[in-house]
Parts: sequence; C-alpha cells; structure tokens
Amino acid sequence: MDSYTLNNDVEMPALGFGVFQTPPDETRDAVRAALDAGYRHIDTAAAYGNEREVGEAVAAADVDRADVFLETKIWLNDYGYDETLHGFDKSAGKLGVEQIDLLILHQAWPAEWDRTLGAYRALETLLNDGKVRAIGVSNFMVEHLARLAEVATVVPAVNQIEVHPYFQQREVQAYDAEHGILTQAWAPIGGITFYRDSGHTSTLEDPVIGEIASAHGKSPAQVMLRWGLQEGRQVIPKSTKPARIAENIDVFDFELTPEQLAAIDALDTGKRGGPEPEDVTFPAFSREIPEA
Repeated sequence: MDSYTLNNDVEMPALGFGVFQTPPDETRDAVRAALDAGYRHIDTAAAYGNEREVGEAVAAADVDRADVFLETKIWLNDYGYDETLHGFDKSAGKLGVEQIDLLILHQAWPAEWDRTLGAYRALETLLNDGKVRAIGVSNFMVEHLARLAEVATVVPAVNQIEVHPYFQQREVQAYDAEHGILTQAWAPIGGITFYRDSGHTSTLEDPVIGEIASAHGKSPAQVMLRWGLQEGRQVIPKSTKPARIAENIDVFDFELTPEQLAAIDALDTGKRGGPEPEDVTFPAFSREIPEA
C-alpha cells in the first residue's frame, strides 16, 4: 500500500475504505473484509451511524490497532467549541479508541460560521492535546478554506470532497495543493448519489473509461481509482461485497499513460452529485448524534 505524508508528517494510506450509507448491521462484515483484503484506512463519520460497528470490526480483526488509520467526522449538530470536544468523546467512545488518527469537520456551515470556527478551534485543541493525530475538513470550497485560513493556527491536513471523472472540482483541488492540504476524494468512482441525482449514467458505463480499462485488463472502477491516485488524491471507495472490496484495492500494479489521464480529465461535467454547499442548512441537515 502506498501512502501520503500529511502536512504534519503523519503517514496516511493512499487508498481507504468508506462506509457511507453502509447499514450498521452490514458494517462489521464490510470492514472485516476490507481489513482482510489489505485496507488499513477506514473512513466513517458520526452522521453515518456506524462508528460503533467500525470500532468493533477493528477490535476483532487480526490487525494491530496501530496499523489501522481511523478517520471520522464531526456533524453540524456538534459544531461549536465545547460541542465539538464532546463530539470527539462520542466518536472515540463508539470507535473504542483513545486517539483518533484523523478528525475532520463534515461540512462547511456558512450560515453559522462562528460555530464552524469554534468547531475547528476544538479540533486544534484536540490535536495539541494528542487526542487526534491530524485534523481537517470536508466539503469546504475555496471561499470556506480562505475564510478558515484567516483565523486557523493549524492548516487542515485534508479536505475531503466529491471528486470523480464527471465532477472534478479543479479549483478546490488547486487551492488544496497550493496550501499543503491533501485532497481526499469521496465517491471516487461516481457513487450512488451522483447516479441518482445528477442525470448522468454511471461512470462505470462510460466508453472512454471502459476502453482504458480494457487496455489494462482492469475494471472501470480500478481505472478511476488509479486515475485519482496518479493525480495525487487519496481515494475512498466503498462496497459491502467482498469481491468488489478486494478489486478496489488491486490498483497498484498498473499505470495510466498521460494520454489516458487527460482523456479522463476531459470527462468533467462540472455537475455536482452531492448537495450544493449553500443548501447545507440546519433545518435540512440537522441530525442529533447519540452519546457513546
């Protein structure tokens, strides 16, 4: 497994395993299959409702805890300084750990920016206290990152955003790269949400990607993950099927040509699959996070 060195010198695997929309009762088996297949980074979130099952799977696995990179996210309801400190306690308790490898804010919340800043200050405190190894953000656009930079004392280690061939967010990626922030790609092969809401067909059926896959004897999903890795992103595929889980990590034995990378770059539609940042409001997205 290749790895990336974050801006505070913490090493993170280049490819992770996501559990977004994975039901809690399926999460243990999915994470167990991922660990068996060689994944060493598990990405969850308080709002996913499956942190406890992730922790149980990691604890039961024949893998040292120190070798598993755990990432989770603070949800809007726990924004604010004291609220986010307690949000850490809830997540750590469910995960069954004392230290979380990477803790990030799940969304920018422009309408409650003071609470967003309070939440990030809490992440900085947790980092300084050694309760987390790295901190970051998710779904932050350039304007959110720039506003955060005006007051933050720690540059986010990562910005987890939607990136796949049909939606590439090049402006955000460029800002991340310029400021030493690693771009993490959620839905790196398109994702269910994108297919359902965007009006596009599946990236898995794209003829350009299919032709490249055939040339390498790989699947379209493997080509898209390799594209992300070669362009310097950390990618977080998800699945509950053991065969697909194993397939998605088998992407380190081939390389796309510059022409193939450019062909995939040209597929960008500029159309987002996830919610527009301005649509992330408390009435629409409020979700109480249970205690540990």
